[in-house]
Amino acid sequence: MTYPWGHDKRYNDYSSYIKTVFKERVQKVSVDAGFSCPNRDGSKGFGGCTFCNNSTFNPAYCSDGNSITSQIDTGIGFFAEKYKTQKYLAYFQAYSNTYESLDVLKKRYEEALAHPKVIGLVIGTRPDCISDELLAYLSTLSKQYYVTIEYGIESTNNTTLLDINRGHDYQTGVEAIMKTHAAGIHVGAHLILGLPGEQNADILNHAKEMSKLPLNFLKLHQLQLVKGSIMGERYLKGLEDINLYTAEDYIELAIDFIEVLNPNIVLERFVSQSPKEFLIAPKWNLKNFEFVDKVNKRLKERDTWQGKLYKVALES
Repeated sequence: MTYPWGHDKRYNDYSSYIKTVFKERVQKVSVDAGFSCPNRDGSKGFGGCTFCNNSTFNPAYCSDGNSITSQIDTGIGFFAEKYKTQKYLAYFQAYSNTYESLDVLKKRYEEALAHPKVIGLVIGTRPDCISDELLAYLSTLSKQYYVTIEYGIESTNNTTLLDINRGHDYQTGVEAIMKTHAAGIHVGAHLILGLPGEQNADILNHAKEMSKLPLNFLKLHQLQLVKGSIMGERYLKGLEDINLYTAEDYIELAIDFIEVLNPNIVLERFVSQSPKEFLIAPKWNLKNFEFVDKVNKRLKERDTWQGKLYKVALES
């Protein structure tokens, strides 16, 4: 069976999308451009979001002492032997990568784009760190390069956002996504499934809310408790009562989620894997590809696919 996204996978996956758009292998390479976060420097708050420790997803080569060009060269080195001709997207990943003056942002983005193997940018940020001036610049840039802005939304529930010390409400996320889409820039969102206080019904409502927005991409991952985060440290001290999913329960939830998700949204991932030295729980001992294999198997067993219940969800 061929699904609305043009192939026989049961969800609209990112790797197929990339191959369709670029007609060749294209890989993200992470960059730490030295930005901060308004939730850490006192602009919005201190300490950051309660779930967050940026060290859990920032590669070792992305350090303050390395230039953007040097980081890209090092990142490319991991792939160069096997994929000699592929191109790269510079992934500005750590902290809030639009949280600076426009002059500084231009300098750092353009250093990445000056690399001969970089054909575009993926910019991770918060929805309260975007301006009309920056969107106008990125809109112009996107006519020559591939540009995506990826917003950490995390939850559509304002009570949850307050509890995790996020520093913005859901409407701020909606407005940022709408403005970015209107500027002609690819736009993605990020959600954490299983945040404290949220039940399965709340999580499925996230899917319905995301489906209303002009999103190109969506990243999902399970709540992970990590060392160095406020939530993780409280959990270790017995101060946080958190219901963590087993891998099997999370697979069922993820499939329930994508059944009601707009089929036009490209799913970039289901899970994330924090480094073992940081991870407190849950410990599933599954690599990402192993988890995806289990999802694909279960999709087939349930005879379901992304968006199967999308129209039903719209009417409910």
